[in-house]
Amino acid sequence: MRAAGFAGLALFVCTTLVSLPALAQVELSGEWSQRYHEDQVERVPGGERGDFTGIPLNDAARLRADTWDAALYGLVEWQCRPHGATYMWRSVHPVHIWKDVEPVTGETIAIHANFQDLLERVVYMDGRPHPPEEAPHTWAGFSTGKWEGDILTVTTTHLKEYYFRRDGIPMSDRATMTEHWIRHGDYLTIVQIVTDPVYLTEPFIQTTDFAYDSHIQDAPELCEVEEETDHPQGWVPSRLPGAATDVEDYAKKYSLPVDAAKGGAETMYPDYRKKMKQAGQP
Repeated sequence: MRAAGFAGLALFVCTTLVSLPALAQVELSGEWSQRYHEDQVERVPGGERGDFTGIPLNDAARLRADTWDAALYGLVEWQCRPHGATYMWRSVHPVHIWKDVEPVTGETIAIHANFQDLLERVVYMDGRPHPPEEAPHTWAGFSTGKWEGDILTVTTTHLKEYYFRRDGIPMSDRATMTEHWIRHGDYLTIVQIVTDPVYLTEPFIQTTDFAYDSHIQDAPELCEVEEETDHPQGWVPSRLPGAATDVEDYAKKYSLPVDAAKGGAETMYPDYRKKMKQAGQP
């Protein structure tokens, strides 16, 4: 009789534990504000032309960046483009995060990250597969997530072509991104790992931090298109290959070797400083 009682108690405890939510998951919902001092030059005014440092770009990406013209954003079809999912974390916009919960089971179906209605990302948590390769690509891409301890790991595919920096370093539509969303108290850290077989020789990795802010109010931003009147119809801004001297100008301004300003995977690592010293660079 006593053994049966213990067996019943054990069954009750096991059933209760199984029905409890995973204790490792943390709550990400809320309003999160940007830390504008973090890489401020790059994210607010925009980096300088010719600064390719810290990016493992290849020659094809360097050529496109050299011929890129910021005046493209004056074109009607470009004016209301949102930042893509790979860059939106580095924008000036705060992020509102919430989750969709199945009302009966309490299971989290999806987690949303909305940037003032300029871009909303949906991270599916219900185990659905990613679409086939030929499915449409969007600014947000298609994201699925899973908890690894108290870290949310997000995998994103089906991204539209975009850029890594606002000085024209391109990202292709074959790029994929893995993120780790990590909360420490009132701070949220987003670790991004972007792989691009077209324009990168190694994954591009960066982190961005946010602070919990209960005072943020919903302030959607609406885009209004303005017609260009200074150029003839059909005009497209461009720069011919070989005509730009931005990299050389940037290197001279900061007393860098030109090869360092050109970026690339080699320049990302501490050993590159040794190479610079051996070449007589400061």
